[in-house]
Amino acid sequence: MSIKHLNQRQLADRWGISEASLERWRSEGIGPVFLKLQGRVLYRLEDVETYESESLRKSTSERADVGGVA
Repeated sequence: MSIKHLNQRQLADRWGISEASLERWRSEGIGPVFLKLQGRVLYRLEDVETYESESLRKSTSERADVGGVA
């Protein structure tokens, strides 16, 4: 099984945000978990997709029910 990774630039492009935002989020403990290997920051695609799913909302006060998980 091959695990796909995204670097900071790829994730920033995917979400349409700046790399600086991702850097700030990491320092504040926000966003998906990440790997730091020899100074390189990488995000596993499965962790990014999980974070995206967990971030789905129906309204500002209610999470979306995706696949029976609220």
